[in-house]
Amino acid sequence: MNLPWHLYCMAAIYILAGFNHFRRPQIYIKIIPPYFSNPKKLNLIVGFAEVILGILLCVPQITMFASWGIIALLIAVFPANLYMYQHKKVSFGLPKWLLFIRLPFQIALIKWAFLYTKY
Repeated sequence: MNLPWHLYCMAAIYILAGFNHFRRPQIYIKIIPPYFSNPKKLNLIVGFAEVILGILLCVPQITMFASWGIIALLIAVFPANLYMYQHKKVSFGLPKWLLFIRLPFQIALIKWAFLYTKY
């Protein structure tokens, strides 16, 4: 079975984002809310998850499971996006309106991943 090109685009986005967790960890560690313990470990876990799930999206036999994994991951990292919106010190100087737009963007990413839960 051939997978659609847009699935490969999504996979590439997650793989690249995952590797970025290792290349520039300070960006991600900074936005992890303080009520989570061990932000360095969480950053590594999310980075590995993004890379692995991105790769697994490209395997037709398990695309469906990888898509559900991406959805779970997007839900799991939502508190970091919310924390970034609520606290100026971790917003990297981005305008408040842009940080607000990021919140529903997570829903769009979840919907995109949901498209592949039936493969």
